[in-house]
Amino acid sequence: MLTLTNQQARRFILLKQGLIGEYRFAGKSGILNFIKQAGCIQFDPIDVCGKNSELVLQSRISGVSKQMLFELLYEDRQLIDHFDKNLAIIHVDDWKYFDRVREGYRNYHKDQTEINEITGEIRAVISEKGYVSSKDLKFNQRLIWDWGQNTKLSRAALETMYAGGDLVIHHKKGSVKYYALLEDTFDEKFCQPDEPFENEFDYTKWRCLRRISAVGLMWNKPSDAWLMVRNMKSDQRTLIFKELIDDKKIIEVSVIGIKEPLYCVKEDETLLERAMSNEKLTYRTELIAPLDNLIWDRKLIREIFDFTYTWEIYMPAGKRKYGYYVLPILSGEQFIGRIELSRDKKNRKLILKNIWFEKGICLTQQLKTELTSCLNRFGVFNECDIIDLGNFFVE
Repeated sequence: MLTLTNQQARRFILLKQGLIGEYRFAGKSGILNFIKQAGCIQFDPIDVCGKNSELVLQSRISGVSKQMLFELLYEDRQLIDHFDKNLAIIHVDDWKYFDRVREGYRNYHKDQTEINEITGEIRAVISEKGYVSSKDLKFNQRLIWDWGQNTKLSRAALETMYAGGDLVIHHKKGSVKYYALLEDTFDEKFCQPDEPFENEFDYTKWRCLRRISAVGLMWNKPSDAWLMVRNMKSDQRTLIFKELIDDKKIIEVSVIGIKEPLYCVKEDETLLERAMSNEKLTYRTELIAPLDNLIWDRKLIREIFDFTYTWEIYMPAGKRKYGYYVLPILSGEQFIGRIELSRDKKNRKLILKNIWFEKGICLTQQLKTELTSCLNRFGVFNECDIIDLGNFFVE
Protein backbone atom coordinates (compact mmCIF):
# COMPACT_ATOMS: atom_id res chain seq x y z
CA MET A 1 0.00 0.00 0.00
CA LEU A 2 1.29 3.46 -0.92
CA THR A 3 1.11 6.21 1.66
CA LEU A 4 0.36 9.74 0.51
CA THR A 5 0.45 13.03 2.34
CA ASN A 6 -2.68 15.14 2.16
CA GLN A 7 -0.99 17.45 -0.34
CA GLN A 8 0.00 14.52 -2.54
CA ALA A 9 -3.59 13.23 -2.48
CA ARG A 10 -4.82 16.67 -3.56
CA ARG A 11 -2.26 16.89 -6.32
CA PHE A 12 -3.15 13.44 -7.60
CA ILE A 13 -6.89 14.16 -7.79
CA LEU A 14 -6.30 17.51 -9.50
CA LEU A 15 -3.85 15.98 -11.99
CA LYS A 16 -6.40 13.28 -12.74
CA GLN A 17 -9.13 15.86 -13.23
CA GLY A 18 -6.96 18.09 -15.42
CA LEU A 19 -7.32 21.01 -12.99
CA ILE A 20 -3.68 21.67 -12.18
CA GLY A 21 -0.66 22.18 -14.40
CA GLU A 22 -0.93 23.13 -18.05
CA TYR A 23 -4.24 22.26 -19.68
CA ARG A 24 -4.24 18.56 -20.63
CA PHE A 25 -7.34 18.85 -22.80
CA ALA A 26 -8.08 21.19 -25.69
CA GLY A 27 -10.97 21.74 -28.12
CA LYS A 28 -13.45 19.10 -29.24
CA SER A 29 -10.90 16.28 -29.05
CA GLY A 30 -10.18 17.36 -25.47
CA ILE A 31 -13.88 17.12 -24.60
CA LEU A 32 -13.98 13.57 -25.97
CA ASN A 33 -10.79 12.55 -24.17
CA PHE A 34 -11.97 13.92 -20.86
CA ILE A 35 -15.39 12.27 -21.08
CA LYS A 36 -13.78 8.95 -22.02
CA GLN A 37 -11.62 9.26 -18.90
CA ALA A 38 -14.48 10.40 -16.68
CA GLY A 39 -17.07 7.97 -18.07
CA CYS A 40 -19.70 10.66 -17.90
CA ILE A 41 -20.38 14.24 -16.95
CA GLN A 42 -23.58 14.94 -15.09
CA PHE A 43 -26.31 16.94 -16.84
CA ASP A 44 -28.60 19.46 -15.18
CA PRO A 45 -30.87 21.74 -17.25
CA ILE A 46 -30.59 24.87 -15.08
CA ASP A 47 -28.62 27.54 -16.89
CA VAL A 48 -27.47 30.60 -14.96
CA CYS A 49 -24.03 30.99 -16.51
CA GLY A 50 -23.93 27.66 -18.34
CA LYS A 51 -25.43 24.25 -17.61
CA ASN A 52 -23.57 21.93 -15.25
CA SER A 53 -22.12 19.78 -18.06
CA GLU A 54 -20.81 22.90 -19.82
CA LEU A 55 -19.32 24.22 -16.57
CA VAL A 56 -17.46 20.94 -15.99
CA LEU A 57 -15.78 21.36 -19.37
CA GLN A 58 -14.97 25.08 -19.11
CA SER A 59 -12.63 24.49 -16.16
CA ARG A 60 -10.63 21.80 -17.97
CA ILE A 61 -10.73 22.24 -21.74
CA SER A 62 -8.59 24.91 -23.36
CA GLY A 63 -10.49 26.90 -25.97
CA VAL A 64 -13.80 25.18 -25.20
CA SER A 65 -17.16 26.63 -26.21
CA LYS A 66 -20.73 25.53 -25.53
CA GLN A 67 -21.23 25.06 -29.26
CA MET A 68 -18.52 22.37 -29.30
CA LEU A 69 -20.49 20.23 -26.85
CA PHE A 70 -23.68 20.77 -28.85
CA GLU A 71 -21.95 19.65 -32.06
CA LEU A 72 -20.44 16.54 -30.46
CA LEU A 73 -23.89 15.57 -29.16
CA TYR A 74 -26.22 16.46 -32.01
CA GLU A 75 -24.17 16.82 -35.18
CA ASP A 76 -21.07 14.64 -34.88
CA ARG A 77 -22.98 12.09 -32.73
CA GLN A 78 -19.83 11.18 -30.80
CA LEU A 79 -21.50 11.88 -27.46
CA ILE A 80 -25.01 11.01 -26.34
CA ASP A 81 -27.41 12.02 -23.56
CA HIS A 82 -28.04 9.01 -21.35
CA PHE A 83 -28.55 7.80 -17.79
CA ASP A 84 -25.33 7.10 -15.92
CA LYS A 85 -24.90 9.22 -12.81
CA ASN A 86 -28.48 10.42 -13.04
CA LEU A 87 -28.94 12.40 -16.27
CA ALA A 88 -25.55 12.47 -17.94
CA ILE A 89 -23.54 12.74 -21.14
CA ILE A 90 -21.50 9.71 -22.19
CA HIS A 91 -19.37 8.70 -25.17
CA VAL A 92 -21.33 6.77 -27.83
CA ASP A 93 -18.88 3.86 -27.45
CA ASP A 94 -20.34 3.31 -23.97
CA TRP A 95 -23.97 2.98 -25.11
CA LYS A 96 -23.61 -0.82 -25.28
CA TYR A 97 -22.77 -1.00 -21.58
CA PHE A 98 -26.08 0.47 -20.46
CA ASP A 99 -28.69 -1.87 -21.91
CA ARG A 100 -29.20 -3.25 -18.40
CA VAL A 101 -30.15 0.26 -17.30
CA ARG A 102 -32.52 0.66 -20.24
CA GLU A 103 -34.01 -2.77 -19.50
CA GLY A 104 -34.72 -1.60 -15.97
CA TYR A 105 -36.70 1.34 -17.32
CA ARG A 106 -38.53 -0.89 -19.79
CA ASN A 107 -39.66 -3.06 -16.85
CA TYR A 108 -40.49 -0.10 -14.63
CA HIS A 109 -43.07 -1.04 -12.00
CA LYS A 110 -45.30 1.99 -12.59
CA ASP A 111 -48.52 1.40 -14.54
CA GLN A 112 -47.77 2.47 -18.11
CA THR A 113 -51.01 1.33 -19.76
CA GLU A 114 -51.90 4.76 -21.12
CA ILE A 115 -48.39 5.22 -22.48
CA ASN A 116 -48.21 1.77 -24.07
CA GLU A 117 -51.45 2.47 -25.92
CA ILE A 118 -49.93 5.42 -27.83
CA THR A 119 -46.28 4.41 -28.42
CA GLY A 120 -47.04 2.96 -31.86
CA GLU A 121 -48.71 6.18 -32.94
CA ILE A 122 -45.81 8.25 -31.57
CA ARG A 123 -43.28 6.13 -33.46
CA ALA A 124 -45.28 6.69 -36.67
CA VAL A 125 -45.32 10.48 -36.15
CA ILE A 126 -41.58 10.61 -35.45
CA SER A 127 -40.83 8.36 -38.43
CA GLU A 128 -42.68 10.82 -40.65
CA LYS A 129 -41.36 14.07 -39.17
CA GLY A 130 -37.84 13.00 -38.20
CA TYR A 131 -38.03 14.34 -34.66
CA VAL A 132 -40.61 15.79 -32.27
CA SER A 133 -40.93 17.50 -28.89
CA SER A 134 -43.83 16.95 -26.52
CA LYS A 135 -45.36 20.16 -27.89
CA ASP A 136 -45.66 18.56 -31.32
CA LEU A 137 -47.89 15.76 -30.01
CA LYS A 138 -51.56 16.17 -29.17
CA PHE A 139 -51.87 13.73 -26.28
CA ASN A 140 -52.92 16.35 -23.74
CA GLN A 141 -54.37 14.11 -21.04
CA ARG A 142 -52.70 14.67 -17.64
CA LEU A 143 -51.25 12.00 -15.40
CA ILE A 144 -49.19 11.85 -12.24
CA TRP A 145 -45.63 11.11 -13.29
CA ASP A 146 -42.16 11.14 -11.75
CA TRP A 147 -41.69 13.25 -8.59
CA GLY A 148 -45.49 13.48 -8.36
CA GLN A 149 -45.69 15.86 -11.28
CA ASN A 150 -48.94 16.44 -13.11
CA THR A 151 -47.60 15.81 -16.61
CA LYS A 152 -48.98 15.73 -20.15
CA LEU A 153 -49.30 12.21 -21.52
CA SER A 154 -47.19 13.15 -24.56
CA ARG A 155 -44.27 14.18 -22.37
CA ALA A 156 -44.51 11.11 -20.14
CA ALA A 157 -44.63 8.85 -23.21
CA LEU A 158 -41.59 10.44 -24.84
CA GLU A 159 -39.57 10.26 -21.61
CA THR A 160 -40.55 6.61 -21.12
CA MET A 161 -39.58 5.66 -24.67
CA TYR A 162 -36.31 7.57 -24.28
CA ALA A 163 -35.41 5.89 -20.98
CA GLY A 164 -36.10 2.46 -22.50
CA GLY A 165 -33.85 3.18 -25.49
CA ASP A 166 -36.51 3.43 -28.22
CA LEU A 167 -35.79 7.14 -28.65
CA VAL A 168 -32.71 9.33 -28.41
CA ILE A 169 -32.46 13.08 -28.04
CA HIS A 170 -32.07 14.47 -31.54
CA HIS A 171 -31.23 17.96 -30.28
CA LYS A 172 -32.24 20.53 -27.70
CA LYS A 173 -33.43 24.07 -28.12
CA GLY A 174 -33.05 25.79 -24.77
CA SER A 175 -34.71 23.42 -22.32
CA VAL A 176 -36.90 21.77 -24.97
CA LYS A 177 -35.86 18.24 -26.00
CA TYR A 178 -36.52 16.90 -29.50
CA TYR A 179 -36.64 13.13 -29.81
CA ALA A 180 -35.81 10.86 -32.76
CA LEU A 181 -36.03 7.10 -33.28
CA LEU A 182 -32.88 5.27 -32.24
CA GLU A 183 -32.69 3.33 -35.51
CA ASP A 184 -33.01 6.51 -37.59
CA THR A 185 -30.11 8.11 -35.75
CA PHE A 186 -27.56 5.31 -35.39
CA ASP A 187 -26.65 2.21 -37.37
CA GLU A 188 -27.93 -1.31 -36.71
CA LYS A 189 -24.84 -2.48 -34.81
CA PHE A 190 -25.21 0.45 -32.40
CA CYS A 191 -28.93 -0.21 -31.90
CA GLN A 192 -28.49 -3.93 -31.10
CA PRO A 193 -25.32 -4.18 -29.00
CA ASP A 194 -24.02 -7.46 -27.65
CA GLU A 195 -24.20 -7.85 -23.88
CA PRO A 196 -20.59 -7.30 -22.66
CA PHE A 197 -20.99 -8.86 -19.20
CA GLU A 198 -21.81 -12.41 -18.14
CA ASN A 199 -23.73 -11.42 -15.03
CA GLU A 200 -24.96 -8.53 -12.92
CA PHE A 201 -22.02 -8.74 -10.51
CA ASP A 202 -19.43 -8.27 -13.27
CA TYR A 203 -21.47 -5.36 -14.59
CA THR A 204 -21.56 -3.71 -11.18
CA LYS A 205 -17.78 -4.18 -10.87
CA TRP A 206 -17.33 -2.37 -14.18
CA ARG A 207 -19.54 0.52 -13.10
CA CYS A 208 -17.74 0.76 -9.76
CA LEU A 209 -14.36 0.90 -11.51
CA ARG A 210 -15.73 3.57 -13.85
CA ARG A 211 -16.84 5.74 -10.93
CA ILE A 212 -13.48 5.44 -9.19
CA SER A 213 -11.84 6.65 -12.38
CA ALA A 214 -14.38 9.48 -12.68
CA VAL A 215 -13.43 10.92 -9.29
CA GLY A 216 -9.77 9.89 -9.03
CA LEU A 217 -9.68 8.61 -5.47
CA MET A 218 -12.61 6.84 -3.80
CA TRP A 219 -13.20 4.93 -0.60
CA ASN A 220 -15.35 1.93 0.27
CA LYS A 221 -18.15 3.98 1.81
CA PRO A 222 -21.66 5.08 0.87
CA SER A 223 -21.46 8.09 -1.39
CA ASP A 224 -23.39 10.12 -3.95
CA ALA A 225 -20.59 9.12 -6.32
CA TRP A 226 -22.31 5.70 -6.58
CA LEU A 227 -25.70 7.13 -7.63
CA MET A 228 -27.54 4.81 -10.05
CA VAL A 229 -25.02 1.99 -9.55
CA ARG A 230 -27.20 -0.87 -8.36
CA ASN A 231 -26.26 -3.38 -5.67
CA MET A 232 -23.82 -1.11 -3.83
CA LYS A 233 -24.75 -2.05 -0.28
CA SER A 234 -21.87 -2.51 2.14
CA ASP A 235 -21.26 -6.27 1.74
CA GLN A 236 -21.52 -6.19 -2.04
CA ARG A 237 -19.33 -3.11 -2.31
CA THR A 238 -16.65 -4.67 -0.10
CA LEU A 239 -16.62 -7.81 -2.25
CA ILE A 240 -16.34 -5.70 -5.42
CA PHE A 241 -13.39 -3.73 -4.04
CA LYS A 242 -11.66 -6.97 -3.01
CA GLU A 243 -12.07 -8.48 -6.48
CA LEU A 244 -10.91 -5.28 -8.20
CA ILE A 245 -7.77 -5.38 -6.05
CA ASP A 246 -7.23 -9.10 -6.78
CA ASP A 247 -7.71 -8.40 -10.49
CA LYS A 248 -5.13 -5.60 -10.24
CA LYS A 249 -7.68 -3.11 -11.55
CA ILE A 250 -7.32 -0.72 -8.60
CA ILE A 251 -4.54 0.33 -6.24
CA GLU A 252 -5.06 0.80 -2.50
CA VAL A 253 -3.47 3.89 -0.96
CA SER A 254 -3.32 5.37 2.49
CA VAL A 255 -3.60 9.12 3.05
CA ILE A 256 -2.12 10.48 6.26
CA GLY A 257 -4.91 11.73 8.49
CA ILE A 258 -7.66 9.65 6.86
CA LYS A 259 -8.56 6.38 8.59
CA GLU A 260 -10.09 4.58 5.62
CA PRO A 261 -7.97 3.37 2.69
CA LEU A 262 -8.57 5.04 -0.68
CA TYR A 263 -8.42 3.54 -4.16
CA CYS A 264 -7.49 4.66 -7.65
CA VAL A 265 -7.51 2.80 -10.94
CA LYS A 266 -4.34 0.96 -11.94
CA GLU A 267 -4.00 3.05 -15.11
CA ASP A 268 -3.37 6.13 -12.95
CA GLU A 269 -0.17 4.76 -11.40
CA THR A 270 1.94 7.22 -13.41
CA LEU A 271 -0.15 10.13 -12.15
CA LEU A 272 0.37 8.86 -8.60
CA GLU A 273 4.12 8.95 -9.16
CA ARG A 274 3.86 12.53 -10.49
CA ALA A 275 1.82 13.58 -7.46
CA MET A 276 4.45 12.10 -5.13
CA SER A 277 7.37 13.70 -6.96
CA ASN A 278 8.81 17.18 -6.51
CA GLU A 279 7.55 18.29 -9.92
CA LYS A 280 6.66 21.98 -9.98
CA LEU A 281 3.14 22.32 -11.31
CA THR A 282 1.53 25.39 -12.83
CA TYR A 283 -1.27 26.65 -10.63
CA ARG A 284 -4.60 27.71 -12.11
CA THR A 285 -7.69 29.38 -10.74
CA GLU A 286 -10.90 27.77 -11.97
CA LEU A 287 -14.63 27.84 -11.21
CA ILE A 288 -15.98 24.38 -10.43
CA ALA A 289 -19.41 23.15 -11.49
CA PRO A 290 -21.92 22.35 -8.70
CA LEU A 291 -22.19 18.69 -9.86
CA ASP A 292 -18.58 18.39 -10.97
CA ASN A 293 -16.93 14.95 -11.01
CA LEU A 294 -14.30 16.35 -8.65
CA ILE A 295 -16.85 16.88 -5.89
CA TRP A 296 -19.20 13.93 -6.40
CA ASP A 297 -18.15 12.66 -2.97
CA ARG A 298 -18.40 15.79 -0.86
CA LYS A 299 -17.43 14.04 2.39
CA LEU A 300 -14.20 12.92 0.75
CA ILE A 301 -13.56 16.47 -0.51
CA ARG A 302 -14.04 17.72 3.03
CA GLU A 303 -11.48 15.19 4.29
CA ILE A 304 -8.85 15.87 1.61
CA PHE A 305 -9.38 19.55 0.78
CA ASP A 306 -10.90 20.78 4.05
CA PHE A 307 -13.75 22.31 2.04
CA THR A 308 -17.47 21.87 2.61
CA TYR A 309 -19.83 22.57 -0.27
CA THR A 310 -23.60 22.34 -0.45
CA TRP A 311 -25.50 23.17 -3.61
CA GLU A 312 -28.24 25.36 -2.19
CA ILE A 313 -30.34 25.66 -5.33
CA TYR A 314 -33.20 23.55 -3.97
CA MET A 315 -33.21 25.14 -0.52
CA PRO A 316 -35.81 27.78 0.39
CA ALA A 317 -34.23 31.20 -0.08
CA GLY A 318 -34.36 31.96 3.64
CA LYS A 319 -32.32 28.88 4.51
CA ARG A 320 -29.46 29.51 2.10
CA LYS A 321 -26.13 30.44 3.60
CA TYR A 322 -24.74 31.67 0.28
CA GLY A 323 -26.98 31.80 -2.79
CA TYR A 324 -29.07 30.16 -5.48
CA TYR A 325 -26.33 29.09 -7.93
CA VAL A 326 -22.94 29.32 -6.26
CA LEU A 327 -19.74 27.81 -7.68
CA PRO A 328 -16.66 26.70 -5.70
CA ILE A 329 -13.41 28.51 -6.56
CA LEU A 330 -10.35 26.29 -6.92
CA SER A 331 -6.98 28.03 -6.88
CA GLY A 332 -3.84 25.95 -7.09
CA GLU A 333 -4.27 23.03 -4.71
CA GLN A 334 -7.03 24.44 -2.54
CA PHE A 335 -10.60 25.69 -2.61
CA ILE A 336 -10.36 29.35 -1.68
CA GLY A 337 -14.04 30.24 -1.65
CA ARG A 338 -17.22 30.35 -3.66
CA ILE A 339 -18.76 32.78 -6.09
CA GLU A 340 -22.19 33.77 -7.38
CA LEU A 341 -22.46 35.12 -10.92
CA SER A 342 -25.26 36.06 -13.27
CA ARG A 343 -25.41 36.66 -17.01
CA ASP A 344 -27.20 39.51 -18.75
CA LYS A 345 -27.65 37.86 -22.15
CA LYS A 346 -29.19 40.91 -23.80
CA ASN A 347 -26.26 43.16 -22.92
CA ARG A 348 -23.66 40.36 -23.07
CA LYS A 349 -22.58 41.10 -19.52
CA LEU A 350 -21.23 38.80 -16.80
CA ILE A 351 -22.06 40.15 -13.35
CA LEU A 352 -20.27 39.25 -10.12
CA LYS A 353 -23.08 39.17 -7.54
CA ASN A 354 -21.12 37.95 -4.54
CA ILE A 355 -17.93 36.22 -3.50
CA TRP A 356 -17.08 34.50 -0.23
CA PHE A 357 -13.51 33.55 0.71
CA GLU A 358 -12.57 30.69 2.99
CA LYS A 359 -11.11 31.49 6.40
CA GLY A 360 -7.47 32.50 6.12
CA ILE A 361 -7.61 33.52 2.45
CA CYS A 362 -6.28 37.04 1.84
CA LEU A 363 -7.22 38.94 -1.30
CA THR A 364 -3.70 39.78 -2.38
CA GLN A 365 -2.90 41.59 -5.61
CA GLN A 366 -1.77 38.29 -7.13
CA LEU A 367 -5.05 36.61 -6.21
CA LYS A 368 -7.01 39.57 -7.64
CA THR A 369 -5.11 39.17 -10.89
CA GLU A 370 -5.74 35.41 -11.01
CA LEU A 371 -9.45 35.80 -10.23
CA THR A 372 -9.86 38.56 -12.80
CA SER A 373 -8.19 36.38 -15.43
CA CYS A 374 -10.43 33.45 -14.47
CA LEU A 375 -13.57 35.60 -14.71
CA ASN A 376 -12.47 37.01 -18.05
CA ARG A 377 -12.16 33.45 -19.40
CA PHE A 378 -15.53 32.62 -17.90
CA GLY A 379 -17.01 35.69 -19.57
CA VAL A 380 -15.69 34.63 -22.96
CA PHE A 381 -17.13 31.16 -22.37
CA ASN A 382 -20.52 32.77 -21.73
CA GLU A 383 -20.16 35.06 -24.78
CA CYS A 384 -20.04 38.16 -22.58
CA ASP A 385 -18.17 41.27 -23.74
CA ILE A 386 -18.47 43.05 -20.39
CA ILE A 387 -17.27 41.73 -17.04
CA ASP A 388 -18.90 43.64 -14.17
CA LEU A 389 -16.88 43.01 -11.02
CA GLY A 390 -18.72 45.66 -9.01
CA ASN A 391 -16.70 46.88 -6.05
CA PHE A 392 -15.59 43.48 -4.85
CA PHE A 393 -11.95 43.87 -5.85
CA VAL A 394 -11.71 47.57 -5.00
CA GLU A 395 -9.62 48.38 -1.95
